[in-house]
Amino acid sequence: MASNLSIDYDAIPVTALNCNLRKKLGLYLNPQNTVASDWRTIAEMMDFTYLEIKNFEKRDCPFEKVLTEWETRPDATVANLLSILEKAERKDVISDLRDIIDEDCRKHLERQQKMPVQVPVVDSCGPRTLERDGITIYDDPQGITPETFDAFICYCQSDFQFVHEMIRQLEQAEYNLKLCVFDRDVLPGTCVWTITSELIERRCKRMVVVISDDYLDSDACDFQTKFALSLCPGARSKRLIPVVYKSMKRPFPSILRFLTICDYTRPCTQGWFWKRLARALSLP
Repeated sequence: MASNLSIDYDAIPVTALNCNLRKKLGLYLNPQNTVASDWRTIAEMMDFTYLEIKNFEKRDCPFEKVLTEWETRPDATVANLLSILEKAERKDVISDLRDIIDEDCRKHLERQQKMPVQVPVVDSCGPRTLERDGITIYDDPQGITPETFDAFICYCQSDFQFVHEMIRQLEQAEYNLKLCVFDRDVLPGTCVWTITSELIERRCKRMVVVISDDYLDSDACDFQTKFALSLCPGARSKRLIPVVYKSMKRPFPSILRFLTICDYTRPCTQGWFWKRLARALSLP
């Protein structure tokens, strides 16, 4: 029986589309086509580079590989995929597969509705879970008024000196921001992944990601970044702010390449760096 759920394609990530639909999209877009746009045109419109597209050509089922890579980006929503197909004049694909697309979207919405609502326990008749209470230095032990922050700082240990400078600059009287720095603010003895997700989703308005070569090898930074991106499809809430403070030898992470960067490596703009970052973190 068809669901009555209305579909907001902008709010649904491409990850909601299942394998069956991806294969059907590939049947339309993988064959090289001299008349209609094929996967190469779609990849270009998704802002993949020439070299990236040449590498995709070596893979079996290239469109599926393109889609898998693209879905890691913050703008990878079903609405944007449909818009790209329409601009590429592949309305035939949309028309033929619309029912399957809608079905996958509805299943995604139904799964979201069935997920337990994560709210503080308020039933005084039963025991209160303390897993997410009393997790930071200044938390209320009873969990009534949990400590909140302007931003969660995602960093690896080798970048801690810059984090200290960030604390000095942003928590001073001029800006008076409150940063969540895991090594300083989180109490020991808690489950890292549970507490990290609690802080990013419920306690912090923004997340600053300190990008460096070592960041690329950090499992903790990878988890924190992907979790934050999952909370803001299309980056509409400006929740995640990448910061680069020193030159990198390795490529900038593709998952963040479509977000505006706060760059400390350029001497000509360093004078504006802290003011821009502070202003971004001060937004509602």
